[in-house]
Amino acid sequence: MEGASRNRYNREAAGFKAFLMSNSTKSNQNLYEHLTQLLTRVMDEHTNNAVDVIEEMSYDVKRALFTGMQSTLRDLPQFTAAELLTDQQLTLFSRPDDIVHEDEMGETFLPNLNEIGFYLEQAEVGLGREEMQRIFLALRNLVDSEGLPRCRLWGKILGIESSYIVAEAEYREGEEDQDSIKEELGEEERELESLKNEAVETIQSVYKPQLEVPKEAIGTGANKFAYYVCKEPGLPWIKLPPVSPAQITIARQIHKFFTGNLDSPVVSYPPFPGNESNYLRAQIARISAGTQVSPQGFYQTGVEDVDEEDEVPQDSYEVNPDFESIPVREMAESLSSWVHHVQHILQQGRCTWVNIAVKSDEEFNEEIEADEKEEDIDELEPQVGPPLLTPLSQDAEMFNTPPWSSKLSSILTSQYAIAVLRSNLWPGAFAYACGKKFENIYVGWGLKYVGEVYTPPGPPLPLNEYPSGSEITELLDPSPEEEQDFKELLEEHEAVLEETEESEDDED
Repeated sequence: MEGASRNRYNREAAGFKAFLMSNSTKSNQNLYEHLTQLLTRVMDEHTNNAVDVIEEMSYDVKRALFTGMQSTLRDLPQFTAAELLTDQQLTLFSRPDDIVHEDEMGETFLPNLNEIGFYLEQAEVGLGREEMQRIFLALRNLVDSEGLPRCRLWGKILGIESSYIVAEAEYREGEEDQDSIKEELGEEERELESLKNEAVETIQSVYKPQLEVPKEAIGTGANKFAYYVCKEPGLPWIKLPPVSPAQITIARQIHKFFTGNLDSPVVSYPPFPGNESNYLRAQIARISAGTQVSPQGFYQTGVEDVDEEDEVPQDSYEVNPDFESIPVREMAESLSSWVHHVQHILQQGRCTWVNIAVKSDEEFNEEIEADEKEEDIDELEPQVGPPLLTPLSQDAEMFNTPPWSSKLSSILTSQYAIAVLRSNLWPGAFAYACGKKFENIYVGWGLKYVGEVYTPPGPPLPLNEYPSGSEITELLDPSPEEEQDFKELLEEHEAVLEETEESEDDED
């Protein structure tokens, strides 16, 4: 009996030891070795009150097993996003000695953003003193690196992932010609590709694409200024491409938030011709055309002594040296004291209308040679927008909402207050005026007010795949009874014809 019980005990002990020596699926360790190491450490160190600190000692034994594996990771430096941004912004506070200061050149390339920020604080808008100072330093680096003749802070467009700080600058001398040459080369490449595709096609297509509205030249219309964007002061500035009428036309039909990535596609209906950088440039053009305002009389049109026969658009203006400041209270109460100093964008997507129905002489000669004479295209009526320096009082309401709201910055100290103007159609667009000083800024999502509820446009009706008519329309097959009736009717008709012919012969 004693031998049997001893054998059973040995078997149970062996099974229990095997259970303790089974490895864990997570750490690949077993409880038997862990307890052995733990008891060995307790006996070696002769720890007092070991029962009270046994949990901590067990944790130390486990952690000692992974010391060699974690040593390489602990030595790696860890930087937060704020620390990386700080390193990038350190360049804003350094100024090379070889750069000529504005005072030495006698011209001011940048406006005083500290003063602008002070007035924007009175209007309860702006970006804050600290951010305005960093943006001012970033604009200074942009002017120095690009050699811009004039630059100002246009505003800030918010995005889902990151925002865009937008700078508006004048083109350098000769830069317009370089951009136009690049565009011409791109058009030539597209024409060559189209010719290659036409040569490959064996079936002649009757489809005629819609005439494309040409893009405005650099330095005129919607492309009058160049725009640079950056996500944070200190990060590199990126120049936005010129805008085309097609991009402005499609941008008016869609309602999309910005992501913060210029290369991200714009998924919308109708399809937008470009990525987010093109969409951003189109929205900037629309916002500038609708919200860039100034006190009446501060600017005057720069086109003078022009013949009536010459169609020169009034897209240029200059500072009026005889301007007298308008009282602040009058500017806060009357919209007639403010005018638009940026050209209105027509429905065509351009500031100046162009007749796309007029064909060139070469195309006309080619059509005559190919004998493809068509009906003359009716002359389109030219689109006319409001002239430059139009008062804001003539702006139309939309969705029963006045286009502008104006007020004084302070009622208690009205003698030191400024006139503040806010756009209701483009939320985020502000302007202020005080004496002979004024400024425009935009801080918003880059979207126009479309009413309480936005309804996307519906898709158009599907086009016909082929011309429909009685000559080519396929009919249903007749039944056997219908075929028999048709044969009988045909025989009767032939018999009648034969009888009439015989009767005519008899009469002759």
